[in-house]
Amino acid sequence: MLIHIEGSRLPGLTCGPNSDFPAAHNIHVAVQRKDRPGELLGLHRGDAPSASWTLSCTATPSADGVEIKGPYVQNRLGGRFVYLSWGTVDEDGVFSMFRRAKLMLGDIDPAVLEAAVRSGHLTARLPLSDAKGQPLCARVRPPVIEWSATAPSRERRAS
Repeated sequence: MLIHIEGSRLPGLTCGPNSDFPAAHNIHVAVQRKDRPGELLGLHRGDAPSASWTLSCTATPSADGVEIKGPYVQNRLGGRFVYLSWGTVDEDGVFSMFRRAKLMLGDIDPAVLEAAVRSGHLTARLPLSDAKGQPLCARVRPPVIEWSATAPSRERRAS
């Protein structure tokens, strides 16, 4: 199965300080590989009009419904999720993470997940900035994120 993550409303390249956020410059976002915080997929600038990622995974029946596994699916206490890592990129191109968002797979409606397994495509749509305009972080759950089973498009099949 493929998981497509479609992000909109990115926070920009620079965010000023806030009560729960230090200032950051040259902000970027990517998907973090399981157990390897330094391995990132699809680094996008914080001022991009949108960001998207396609993750290959397996979906198998389990006692709790459908179990999703893959190189970008984390498995910690509290369930399986995908990390979106936010960081700054310095002049040498080095990424330094400062916060992460958890896309919780356990929050997907079971009917949506079953339909996604049948179609082979699960899509997540979400804004990538919070109500303060800062990079989205912490657990991301509906209604902030919208999960849907989708049919493959020509563009997605090529990726």
